[in-house]
Amino acid sequence: MLLRFLRIAAVAIGFAFIFNLSQQVTRARGEEAVPGISWALGVISLIFAASAVISERTRGPEANLQKDVLWGLAAGSVITIILRF
Repeated sequence: MLLRFLRIAAVAIGFAFIFNLSQQVTRARGEEAVPGISWALGVISLIFAASAVISERTRGPEANLQKDVLWGLAAGSVITIILRF
């Protein structure tokens, strides 16, 4: 259980970090962020969360790594949206 939580947290933090880094690179080049990026992240987080829920219900413990990645991506998208405000 603790290992799953750590994997999910690592993926979520990694996603948020990489997204933030890409936004900093975009600003450093003098470009603006794409309008509606928070909405796009919201949709992506819903897709990842729905996939994670479906995987939890239909796949066995052999797919825990895949499920953890899906949960981490969903959480990372939400974290990124929160940090943007």
